[in-house]
Amino acid sequence: MPVAVNRVAEITPAIDRAASVADLIELRLDYLSEDELATFGGSVDTLLDSSPVPLILTLRPADEGGRSNLDLARRLAFWSNLPKRSDCNFDLELSIAERLAGKLTDFDWARVICSHHDFASVPSDLKEIYRRMEATPAGILKIAVMAKDAIDCLPVFEILNTGNVRNRETIAIAMGEAGIMTRILGPSHGSFLTYGPTDSAKGTAPGQITAEQLRDCYRIDRIDEATEVFGLVGRPVSHSISPQIHNALMREASLNSVYIPFEVGDVDSFFGRMVHACSRETDLNMRGLSVTAPHKVSVMKHLDWIHDSAKGIGAVNTIVIKGRELQGYNTDADGFVAPLRERFGSLKKLRCAIIGAGGAARAALWALGKEGAAATLFVRDQKKAQATADSLGAEIESVSGADFKDFDLVVNATPAGTRGEFEYQSPAKAGQLRNVRLVYDLVYNPLETPLLREARSAGCETLGGLEMLLAQAAVQFNLWTGKKAEPKVARAAATEALTRMHHISTV
Repeated sequence: MPVAVNRVAEITPAIDRAASVADLIELRLDYLSEDELATFGGSVDTLLDSSPVPLILTLRPADEGGRSNLDLARRLAFWSNLPKRSDCNFDLELSIAERLAGKLTDFDWARVICSHHDFASVPSDLKEIYRRMEATPAGILKIAVMAKDAIDCLPVFEILNTGNVRNRETIAIAMGEAGIMTRILGPSHGSFLTYGPTDSAKGTAPGQITAEQLRDCYRIDRIDEATEVFGLVGRPVSHSISPQIHNALMREASLNSVYIPFEVGDVDSFFGRMVHACSRETDLNMRGLSVTAPHKVSVMKHLDWIHDSAKGIGAVNTIVIKGRELQGYNTDADGFVAPLRERFGSLKKLRCAIIGAGGAARAALWALGKEGAAATLFVRDQKKAQATADSLGAEIESVSGADFKDFDLVVNATPAGTRGEFEYQSPAKAGQLRNVRLVYDLVYNPLETPLLREARSAGCETLGGLEMLLAQAAVQFNLWTGKKAEPKVARAAATEALTRMHHISTV
């Protein structure tokens, strides 16, 4: 767990707080001012004697993502003059380790982490950097690079494999949202450790997951080589609470499984290089995937078998991996229609307006057609969406300036309102929703969306997307595991996750 404070006097209390959940504490000395850093040496013995867990001392320079503005010469002097203890661990950048190797005999090099950080990308010469690190006497080698897509994690797993083969303790991490899988799965693939702050606001690198999340949600202490991996494929996925729901269900069922968010832009490369048994470059033991926007249609060409309902919908949101075969399903339709049946009973002849033309809209149209409802698709680009409307027997209209007064049900199947860049958008205003009986927003995070506020202002009944999410997740869980999802467990996990996200966004 990284500890980053601004004054030497704050270090001991921060260590005491972190030690309640940390196995190791990384003390980020670069967060101290130069004056504070000058006094640190005198406190080393006291800190080491009083710390309940081992400490790793780090002085990260600005060009490797830290806050220290000391030049190389002054950083070398700091490490050279720091009191050495046999029970202290050090994280030295490669440039420092290369210069100190052979010069300082009072370092216990077995307790030294030689590190390299790239906060911009995955460098093309990563293997050469690792070879330079191997040439130092450091006992542990660390590489942290920035991932912009899930496939950027592949070189990280390759480095871990190299460390395993060569019997060198290695830490390899992909930073950023796209690198989260390496933080969760890294230790089970040979990474010496992973990093987790006390809370997300105190993280010291992009994409860090809190220690509490790593242990409670992802059960990192239980992940091993036999752990079956499931996950969510999409972009963005950071807003999703599916990891909390599915990991809670897996824990309740005592399964050796974990569910991970996969930030995927290049879906073709992801399936070719990370999923398909015949072409994948690393084996993560994947057994199933959820699929969200914008990939519900584009994934279909990568599947070996597709259920008839998913074919009819023209979109897949669930993949079951059986041996070398990828099987596609769509659980969105069942999840979408279940809460509507509770509200309306029969949906026959219900007049429905669907805003959007993506995978979720296709599932809604297909489900409503099966129930005998009449649906109209409202979109920005009618020409582009015409094929979707025709294939599912729907009318099509422009959403620009639309009036929904003649509809019983209005459904938002667009990202508008989703936490993040779209969260202040609404696909319709109160004036457009007058006389509509029910407005159904498939967005679930946040629970209270701009569209739902507009609907209530217009006097409409409202329904949020959480009910659909839970219903379709239960079907997914059964497809993957053959077990029945426990509804109370799933709802409790979802509610807690949304409450936590709302709290973080408002502090």
